[in-house]
Amino acid sequence: MFNFIRKVAFPVVLFLGFAIIFVSGFFVGHFATYVVPQPGTIDFSLFWDAYNKLQEKFIDSSKINDQKIIYGAIEGMANSVGDPYTNFFNPEEAKKFKQDLEGSFTGIGAEIGIKKDLLTIVAPLKNTPAERAGLKPGDIVVKINNQDASKMSTEEAVDLIRGPKGTTVVLLIFRESWGKTKEISIVRDTIKISTIEWTLKDNDVAYIQIYQFGLNLSSEFRNVAMQIMQSPAKRIVLDLRGNPGGYLETAQDIAGWFLQPGQVVLIEDFKDKSKQQIYKAEGNAQLANYPMVVLINEGSASASEILAGALRDNRDIKLVGEKSFGKGSVQEVAELPNGSFLKITIAKWLTPKGSLIAEVGLTPDVKIAIIDDDVTIKKDPQLDKALEIVNGLK
Repeated sequence: MFNFIRKVAFPVVLFLGFAIIFVSGFFVGHFATYVVPQPGTIDFSLFWDAYNKLQEKFIDSSKINDQKIIYGAIEGMANSVGDPYTNFFNPEEAKKFKQDLEGSFTGIGAEIGIKKDLLTIVAPLKNTPAERAGLKPGDIVVKINNQDASKMSTEEAVDLIRGPKGTTVVLLIFRESWGKTKEISIVRDTIKISTIEWTLKDNDVAYIQIYQFGLNLSSEFRNVAMQIMQSPAKRIVLDLRGNPGGYLETAQDIAGWFLQPGQVVLIEDFKDKSKQQIYKAEGNAQLANYPMVVLINEGSASASEILAGALRDNRDIKLVGEKSFGKGSVQEVAELPNGSFLKITIAKWLTPKGSLIAEVGLTPDVKIAIIDDDVTIKKDPQLDKALEIVNGLK
């Protein structure tokens, strides 16, 4: 049974072997609350009529599994609302989901989501088979092992992509810059996620790369911050590219290093418009006086968008790179019997100034793309521009 206390921010439920992701927006677990429909509002006799007809007429009664019928009906109910982040997880899927939130796994190391009704790579994770194979944020997954992925849910896709270490999955990928599809074969491996790294650039610029907002990031960031404050660094470039999200509390903790206590980090806007939850910075603000620039791209999602939006709205910090993913909704995990659960979208995220993130994303102040030729020659024009801008700040 899930006993989530923390909320997590990921575009979906998968990392194809790792879903902290950060997966599926903010979650909070609790027992489901049951609502009895008013008389006459729902006629369940249709369901039972269909069930009885199936039992009566289907040619092979040994293939009829009552539990699967119930799970299928609940899954169809969740899918009927047309929201890619509202899903049903049967006990087996729920167990995998919980494992994804707690460890390292076998897969390819890429997070996927549904964007504009297409199965899309949100971000390949650093030092994983997906990154080494050349997957990029925004890649559209057309087929998985020759199976059409156009109508797949993220859960169906991840079941096909996962597999034992050393085995191969073949993805048919469409990338806009190619103008066509290409097959990419990826050998599955155990996925271990890096959290944060930093180096000194141009003698006095702390270049911080955050790869995900995991449980350990708060303590690891503290160590990095101490090192930066003891270094010659006078400016900061914060790189959130390819970071698909993580825990809300972690994003709030990190914001507290860069914002003054009490400044707004995030607004959750619920169905009841009169009920909003406001998350504020609660840290020590020891990096709040460092001039800085933030890097984002299509793989920056959820918690990354929250932090980037908070820094821009509160400190007018420039965002450089490409438009972010646009994962701006809040999910709640409602536990059901037998270890299953529903993940239900209950709210939207707003930046401190009230801008909607969902389906919109963050538009960079300075837009710069990275093309395939840049990758080939290991050139990073986005980082180069960020360093140019931050070096001009005082």
